[in-house]
Amino acid sequence: MAFGIKKEELAEWKKKVRKGEIAFLTHYWYDERFPDYHSVTKVGCSNIKHLIEWGNENGLKMEWIHHHKDFPHFDLLGEKQVEILQKYQLTDHLRKFKLLKK
Repeated sequence: MAFGIKKEELAEWKKKVRKGEIAFLTHYWYDERFPDYHSVTKVGCSNIKHLIEWGNENGLKMEWIHHHKDFPHFDLLGEKQVEILQKYQLTDHLRKFKLLKK
């Protein structure tokens, strides 16, 4: 279940993914399998080769790609999520979803 994002944010992420760009979308999320996490960052790109290369550069395995028909992506949680958001200076994601420890 996803919440905490605007339709415009989702539309912009989908547009970038379709264009073959690496795109980030963070939203509140709940999954009982991961009770310690309250958000997820989806890193998508329709160019699978580019997405795999990006994943390799960031310590992610190609097997972790969710091969959604139109929006292939990695799901980032926890420490890896924070690490990558910091690396790409996405401080707005970090602040909005309270991902930085005080």
